[in-house]
Amino acid sequence: MDKMTPEQRHHCMSRIGSRNTRPEMIVRRWLWRQGFRYRVGVKSLPGTPDIVLRQYSAVIFVNGCFWHGHDCAKFKLPSTNTEFWRNKFERNKLRDRRVYKQLHDLGYYVLVVWECQLEASRRLATLQALSTRLSEIYLDTHQAKPRAYGDFNQDLPSIAAEP
Repeated sequence: MDKMTPEQRHHCMSRIGSRNTRPEMIVRRWLWRQGFRYRVGVKSLPGTPDIVLRQYSAVIFVNGCFWHGHDCAKFKLPSTNTEFWRNKFERNKLRDRRVYKQLHDLGYYVLVVWECQLEASRRLATLQALSTRLSEIYLDTHQAKPRAYGDFNQDLPSIAAEP
């Protein structure tokens, strides 16, 4: 049973922001201290990702476990108006998958950090893994490509061979 009136609950829920949340700020501060430079909330990309690292062709979404229906201890389906909330979470999950595919089709790597992964006991490991993954992406996207230097089908003498 909800301890608040519907008007009080509506007021509380309407005050929850989607930008500059505590989990997002933790990730942003870590990335900045590690030397990663990024843009925040780029509206020209599908889904307006939380963090965009264009140099890495990567976007990061910092998802709240409740709003995105994450299967963890932080998520609990509300006991009132359950059908509404169940449908809402399913729509959010479908939208997330659609946006991730659109970004992937545009050539972006999509990384998701969950709110539960930023709890004090798991935070450092999560942020280090994020930095490592971004470094891997950078190496993958900026790796030198092999070039063809001629026709290797001809039988040419090796350098030490005599004519």
